[in-house]
Amino acid sequence: MSYMLQHLYSGWAVDQAITSEQERVVCIRFGYDYDPDCMKMDELLYKIADDVKNFCVIYLVDITEVPDFNTMYELYDSVTTMFFYRNKHMMIDLGTGNNNKINWPMSNKRELIDIIETIFRGARKGRGLVISPKDYSTKYKY
Repeated sequence: MSYMLQHLYSGWAVDQAITSEQERVVCIRFGYDYDPDCMKMDELLYKIADDVKNFCVIYLVDITEVPDFNTMYELYDSVTTMFFYRNKHMMIDLGTGNNNKINWPMSNKRELIDIIETIFRGARKGRGLVISPKDYSTKYKY
């Protein structure tokens, strides 16, 4: 499904996507286009793209093609989803200890929409860190 979403092919294009959007959250999936986890996340992002189009724009970046941000954002996982609002990196507390990004493929459409909506509402209020509607820590997984 990654061919259905807009790809960014250079560091300059990523910077322009982040800096030029003033009204919506910018969601960027960094990863490898050929990775099965990335394909799962891309499919989910494609499914929600129409539902969140009023408050979020979604881009995909292959980190082998655009390695400019790998060290800056610590992009070492096979799939990483990050959020930006008005040229500011939005952090989200998911209960995992890493507040900078989502580094696993999500599977629930509603949960991802809720996370993006929470980020959008918090960003509009001027917050840099928002708390996820669901705790993704391992303490609740038996």
